[in-house]
Amino acid sequence: MQALNNLRIGALERSVRALGWLTLFRGRATEKPAHLVTGERGEWLTYLHLRRHGFTVVARRWNDGPLPGDLDLIAWEGDTLCFVEVKTRTSRKVATASSAVDQNKRQILRRLARQYLRQLPEVQAPKVRFDIVTVYEILDQPVEIQVIPGAFGWSENV
Repeated sequence: MQALNNLRIGALERSVRALGWLTLFRGRATEKPAHLVTGERGEWLTYLHLRRHGFTVVARRWNDGPLPGDLDLIAWEGDTLCFVEVKTRTSRKVATASSAVDQNKRQILRRLARQYLRQLPEVQAPKVRFDIVTVYEILDQPVEIQVIPGAFGWSENV
């Protein structure tokens, strides 16, 4: 059953990438700026990647309204709740994708994670982890996805 699931997810990954490039080449891309389209495609590829590796994704682009920003993906890996920030790049020429998760971005993610945890029905808080996933989608190269588990903690001192 897991092998069949992996085949389906693999086919979806290839389809997402092919359709993304096809829309760009045919000039029918969405009205969104290219970097937003790239980011959304990276989030989708990450979603499929996490599912393939046994994660249970419970939310995508979660935001509680008044707080700025969003949590790209929220997923369970076993009994650990993972807040996943996805950074997608189409080049390696400028800086690493993970370097975009600076101190300000980490503070926003922590604030959103605290708000999400307040809404959970459980009395005891789950184990929590902040992950960064880098996606490199460079033309004519296979997509590269790297999960950095526990990339940062609840404070800058950890």
